[in-house]
This record gives sequence, structure tokens and C-alpha cells, in this order.
Amino acid sequence: MTTQPTRRIRIGIDTGGTFTDVVAFDEDSGELVTTKTPSTPANPADGFITGVHKVLGLMGASGSDITAVCHGTTVATNQLLEGKVESLGFITTEGYEFILEIARQAVPDGYGNSYFWVKPPRIVPVDLVRTVGGRIDFEGNEIRPFDEESAVAAARWFRDRGITTIGVCLLHSYADDSHELAVREVLRREHPDAVVSISSEVLREYREYERSMTTLVDAAVKPKVSRYVANIHSRLDQIAPGVAFSIMKSNGGVLSADEVVNQPITTVLSGPAAGALGAGLIAQRAGFPKVLTCDGGGTSTDVSVVLDGEPTLTTEGTIGAYPSKIPMIDVVTVGAGGGSIAWVTPEGTLKVGPQSAGADPGPLCYAKGGTEPTITDAHVVLGRIPPHLLGGEIALDVDAARRGIDELAGRLGLAPVRCATGILEISAWNQANALRQVSVKRGLDVRDFMLTTFGGSGSLLACRLVDILDLAGVVVPQNPGNVSAFGLLTVDVKNDYVQTAVARHDALDHAAVQKTFESLTDRAANALDGEGFPRSAHRYTRTVDLRYFGQAFEVRVTAPDGTVDAAYAAAVADRFHAEHRALYGYDFRDDPTQQVEWVNLRVTGVGPITRPQLRDLPTGSAEDDAAAQRLQRPVCFDADEGHVDTPVIWRPDLRAGDTFDGPAIVEEFGSTVPVHPGFTVRVDAIGNLVITRATTGGDR
Repeated sequence: MTTQPTRRIRIGIDTGGTFTDVVAFDEDSGELVTTKTPSTPANPADGFITGVHKVLGLMGASGSDITAVCHGTTVATNQLLEGKVESLGFITTEGYEFILEIARQAVPDGYGNSYFWVKPPRIVPVDLVRTVGGRIDFEGNEIRPFDEESAVAAARWFRDRGITTIGVCLLHSYADDSHELAVREVLRREHPDAVVSISSEVLREYREYERSMTTLVDAAVKPKVSRYVANIHSRLDQIAPGVAFSIMKSNGGVLSADEVVNQPITTVLSGPAAGALGAGLIAQRAGFPKVLTCDGGGTSTDVSVVLDGEPTLTTEGTIGAYPSKIPMIDVVTVGAGGGSIAWVTPEGTLKVGPQSAGADPGPLCYAKGGTEPTITDAHVVLGRIPPHLLGGEIALDVDAARRGIDELAGRLGLAPVRCATGILEISAWNQANALRQVSVKRGLDVRDFMLTTFGGSGSLLACRLVDILDLAGVVVPQNPGNVSAFGLLTVDVKNDYVQTAVARHDALDHAAVQKTFESLTDRAANALDGEGFPRSAHRYTRTVDLRYFGQAFEVRVTAPDGTVDAAYAAAVADRFHAEHRALYGYDFRDDPTQQVEWVNLRVTGVGPITRPQLRDLPTGSAEDDAAAQRLQRPVCFDADEGHVDTPVIWRPDLRAGDTFDGPAIVEEFGSTVPVHPGFTVRVDAIGNLVITRATTGGDR
């Protein structure tokens, strides 16, 4: 009997609200296989394991062929968005028990002034906050010694009330963490069942409110993320014993599953981050340096900016109502996915989302018990998506969708077609507003940007978004429903480390800065050692947060490698002046009275992986182009025009160089692209659909 040679297969799995997307990459042959399976909200691990079995079956492989699995998960995100935070305790410095209540003065957009805004409930109410004695100053000097007696009292207080999840944030612990470490030791001794997060390990950065919130969010999601990861890991080991299992992080890197339970907050934008990375790599290969991404799923749509293949990062993000200072890809999420529900307000106006039918019961056309029409139902009624999903695996109940739209239209006093197009118009503007938030509001001219659409529903409104935002065009990758899972296969291991060290530029202690950089680099190196990367493969990047003296917030700039001296510091300051001018339109480079202040030093450790190569598509002919059109069906692109017979093109039959004009519907296994009248499509060398207005000729 001949023994089959062992293959080396890496698998990326992104669990969304409706579908679990799977991409497998054979490192030896270069084969890339994609598939999808319905998500299982009651236990997401079931959909995950089903996806592994399904893709292995498609490849004719077994668990022994798997070398690594990378996972993008929304467990932490959904817990925070839904506000399902379990009973949580907070320990802070004596006299600072109201940090969370005071928070920040800023009133959210949309409120004229604070009289009309009511603060949301705190993540920890005041009655679950305990304090400990002792005090460290901002330079790390001990002003008052640690009071162990008060720490013991706090630990016993939480233990007696059954509160087993606790966040600890003491004043200025970024400068000296000895008091926080002492509190953790007391908790381990007095309350061994407690799950504890301390701020000096979660975010070693100043600003006590943001550091407290980030630490508490980390603590809040730690129990659920730990259970989820442990469950999947144990079931994965039954298929592929000892396989390397990693989780996508919000910063565009990955972390081993064993380590992620100690840093769960780093996964809060796990899935959206993978999508932005995958789309960025594809767009860069296609020759588009400026890209907006639009990842449409069943529950929500995530948008971001990608410049020269790299998504933009932020440390000023929020997850639901909770601010977070961890580095994350700058993603904005809007409740406009395929399952978003269309409803009528008490005033009689049509609204879409943010409520979603999700995967269960799902839209009316799923015939799984849904009772309200959704965006997907509107697309089905208008003929923009076929009466089935996943190439025919899931049949859709078109009549159920039509009845739901008819009933909603009757309540609004509209014709059903106008009601359906109205639902999609509202959804398109919701997505457009999110895209404006990450682009126009950050000073970018979107007319120079292409839109990369992916996700199961991401491309359905692409042409309308071009019109609303006046974009240059749209790039739709191959297998767009699986771009996030593909992105998981392109991700390096990445860890971020930060140290606050406030100092005036003219009085900067260069040796101290050098020492801090070296300390952060050592931490990054040790983490990469633990992930199995040889020192020769390690890469490190430095960044510094600077500001003008008197400013409240900083600007981050890259810093070169090398020894920190006067010339080094001057080069970093020059970059700050230039970046400040680019962001705000002015700088104080030539004003000696306006001092520059160094605030945070950062080091990112990167362990690079082998990325899958995007293969060129065979060049086609006029006969191939014609063969791709399989049938026609009535489709409505405009309520005034009604349904018109529209060619339906099967995307796998298209070849590089093929072109055609709208109206057309392009279908494939996991996604559909409606091409509106007035748009033209070109298939590029790697199989992307490049959609532009017909009047631009694709040259814009």
C-alpha cells in the first residue's frame, strides 16, 4: 500500500453573523480553495468545525495535512456590541473611585449640547468599585507605600459577593507597575477564582480613563473568549492533533490561541481587520494604491481605508459604547448587512437596521421563521440576487420575501417595487456615511479612491456607492465572500508594546529613549520566540507619539532603527512637523517658542509568514465572454424603469481582458454583483472585476 505524501495546508476561517467563510492554501502546490457554510450562532464552534471538514473534503485532504489554522472571530465584538458584560469589579487608587463616572467631557456627535445627552451606564457601576491605598507619581516614584490591608479587604469584598471578573488600574502604573502587581498577588491569594486584568499589562500608556476602560473591557471579554477558544482548540485537536492555532488581532497581526486568552481585547476587531488586510493586498496587486474597503456581511458592513496595501491604524477606537486604546485597524461598522431589518417608525417613516435577523431565523426568504423583511429580501424581490445561495446549496423562498415587502409597502402606502428600492437606497446611504467617516472626515479626497467590495453582500450596492460618493470605481476580487478568510492567510504574527515617557524635545534624554526602545524590543523578541520564530526572522518597527506642548492629543510618526542621538531625534521631530501639517494644515517648524513634546514610545514585533500568491487568470476571447452569459432574468435597477430583462453572467467562466456593460448580474458561488446601467466592467489579470462609469472609459 502506497502512503500518500503529507501536504502542507494552511486554513483561514472567518466566522460571520450569517456564514462561516473558509479558505485553504496548499503551500506546496499553491492551490487555493474557498468555501462557505452557515454560521451557528448558538455555538459558533459548530460552524467552524463544519467548515474545516468541508474544505478538507473539497481538497481530498485529511487533518494530518493541516499545518496551521488562523481564525477571525466576532465573539468579543458581539459581546460588547450587545452590552452583555457579566458582573465586573474594578480596583483603583484611593480617591479615584469616580474615574469612570467623570470620564471625558466630549458629547457625542448629533447632540446640540450636554442638556440633551444622557451618559450611558458605566461598564462598572460605582457600587462595584473598590480602592487601595498607595501612590505612584508620573515619573514612577513612590509617594505613598502600597497598602496591602486595603487590597486584602477589596479582594475579600469581591469574593464574598461572587464577583469573579476584576480589572485593576492604579494611577501612573504605566511608569511603575509594582503596586498593580502587588494587587494581583493579593487577589490570587485571597480570591483564587477571580479572572484579573491589570492595566500595566493591557495598556502601558498614560490617560487613566482610557487605560481603565481598556483594562475593564479586556477583563469583561476574557471569560467568554477563553471558553470559546478552548472549545474550538480541543475540537480542532481531534481533527489535527497539535496543529498551530492562531487568532486574528485587531492590529492586523495574529496571536497563538494559547496566548490570546491572556490578551482577549486584542481580538475585538478580529474579522474586520482580516478583511481589510486581504482586500488591501488584492488591490495593491491590481495596481490601486488608494482604496476604500466595504465588507458587507449578514449583520453589518465594515469599512476602512487602505493606502499602498496597508490599512490605516488607530488607537482612538471604540467598540460599541466602550473606548479602547489598543492599536487596531481603523474600521467603522454600520448596521447595514444583508439581514438588517426594514421597519416603520411610529411616525410612519421607513428605517433599515441596525436590528438584524442574522443567520437564525434570518431573512424571510430563508424560510427559517423570519417575520420581518430585510435588505436581502428586497434584493430578491428586485431580482438582483438569484433565488438561491451558495451556487444552489441554499434555496430561497422568493414568495415569502415578496409577501413581506408587499405588507411593508402597504403600511407605507407605496408600491412594492418602490418600497424595495427605498430599502436599498437607505442601506446605500448608511454605507456611504460610514465610508465618509473613515475618509472625507479625515481629509481624504474620495474621488481618487477605488472601492474594494467583498463579503457576501458587500458588492450588492457597489454601483450606487460610486454615484453617491463620486468614487473612481469599484474593484470586486474573486470569491469576494471569502476575502476576510483569505486575509487570515496573509497575516504576520504581530505584537505591540508601548511605554509613556513624556519629555520636551529640547531636553530629551537620548540614552533613556534608547533604553526604552531596547526594553520594548526585548519584550517583542521574547514574544516572537514564544511563537516559534527564529531571531533571524524577527522584524521590529518603531513609532513615536508627539505633540506640540499644550496640545491634548498626539500625532504618531514612524521612527527609524538605529541609535537615538540628537540627529535621530531631530529626524523624528521633522516627521512630526510634516505629519501635523498634512493632518491639520499647519505646523510650528519655524517657531522656536513652540516646543515639541515626546509622549509615547512604541515597538511592534513582527514574525513574517509565507503569503499565498495571487495567480493570473487565463486570457479570454470574445467567444469566452459570450459563453459566460448563461441566462437572463427580470431585474429592477430603478423604480421608475421597473424590471428589465438582464443578462446573468457566471463569473468562473470569465477570463482576463473580458469586458461588458451594464445592466448585468455577475454571479458566483458566494456572491452576486449587480452592474447598473451606465457602468462598464473589465476583468483584470488576476480576475478582479474593475467597474467604472461608462463615461470614464476606465481611465480615471
